[in-house]
Amino acid sequence: MSEHDANARFIRESIVEPNPIARARAHAVELGAAPVSAAVGSQIAVLAAATGARSIVEIGTGAGVSGLWLLRGAPQAVLTSIDNEPEHLAAARQAFADARVPATKARFITGRAADVLPRMNEASYDIVLVDADADNVIDYVEHGLRLVRTGGMVLVPRVLAGGRVADPVQRDEVTTAYRSLIQETQESSAVLATVSTTGEGLLQLISVADSD
Repeated sequence: MSEHDANARFIRESIVEPNPIARARAHAVELGAAPVSAAVGSQIAVLAAATGARSIVEIGTGAGVSGLWLLRGAPQAVLTSIDNEPEHLAAARQAFADARVPATKARFITGRAADVLPRMNEASYDIVLVDADADNVIDYVEHGLRLVRTGGMVLVPRVLAGGRVADPVQRDEVTTAYRSLIQETQESSAVLATVSTTGEGLLQLISVADSD
């Protein structure tokens, strides 16, 4: 086992997932909702706490797993969760109820993100999590950067595509989109960007003021 593999395994096995999130994960897996890993969940919780987030949008519910992690870090926040799968949204609602999240702290929207996001207010959110429809990830990130305030964050899990992004031989559309997203955001003056390799990978973008 390589040092990288040993580190990844140690981190993965050391994370203790709170019971309500563990239950939500089990249900999400049953539904095929593909929730974020516990490693990424713990990261987004820390980021939500560090930013003092009060208004969060997530694209893709993961049947409640990612939202519960975000609100664990920022219990004062209001979360707007968008998903085009009614069953996943219903599971998220139940997960939030089981975790005793007040109803006023979560808003669930059924619909395609491509239809919902253009109607949302610009520069009004602290965090946007993009975890749905990888084919359109670049468009969703552009919307996310429009929605967050200056200093706000756009978070993109799964950005390493299971190791495919690092393999130049892999040229499928999703892998190419993630690779382009990483490269373009690293070169952009509009954001500060970094990628965590923990779990399935997490691209972290901070919107910065226009320097012109």
